[in-house]
Order: sequence, then C-alpha cells, then structure tokens
Amino acid sequence: MAPRGDRNKGVELEETLRRLGNYEGVIGSIVINMEGIPVKSTLDNASTVQYTALLSSLMIQAKTMIKNLDTSDNLTFFRIRSEKNEILVAPDQDYILIVIQTSKEAPTAAET
Repeated sequence: MAPRGDRNKGVELEETLRRLGNYEGVIGSIVINMEGIPVKSTLDNASTVQYTALLSSLMIQAKTMIKNLDTSDNLTFFRIRSEKNEILVAPDQDYILIVIQTSKEAPTAAET
C-alpha cells in the first residue's frame, strides 16, 4: 500500500495533466523523473519515449549551461519553438514536466 503522501501526489499529477490537456493547442504532456524515466504521459508510447530521450539530454545541457554562466542560478523553465510545435519544459526538484503544444502563428508585419 502506497503512503498517503504518494497517493496525494498522484492525484495532483492526474489533475494537473487533465487541466493542461484542456488548454487549446495542447498536444500532450509528459512527466519524467530525474533519471529521465516517464512517470505519466498523455501521449502514445513511441512519442513519449522519443520526447523523453531527446529532452532529457537537452535538459542536462541546459542546466549545465546555466550553472556555468552563474553558479548561484538554477534552470527553472525553457521553451523550444518550431514552426509547428512548441515544447515547454519545467524542471522541479523530483520531476520534469514537458508540455507539447501547437505553435501559434506569429503576427505578420501588417498586423503589428
């Protein structure tokens, strides 16, 4: 039987992923532990494995870069944007939240 705190974390995690999935344009969400192992995902298995593998190594590089620039600073969030998608990565102490969403079109020069 899981400790009560673990159950509460699981419920919070489910609720967070459900809320994220309700936002327009969200394709999926993944939660991975600090070893890069998926804990929960709303994507299919192949996509989860692909995003997790690629973003885990990028996350390590980003954390290292921030520490090299300023040893008193920590990485708290990063975003990768392409023409089609946007990947939001939010590391925490124990887990990393990854959200994949469709990119919103940038305004044209006439709209600005």
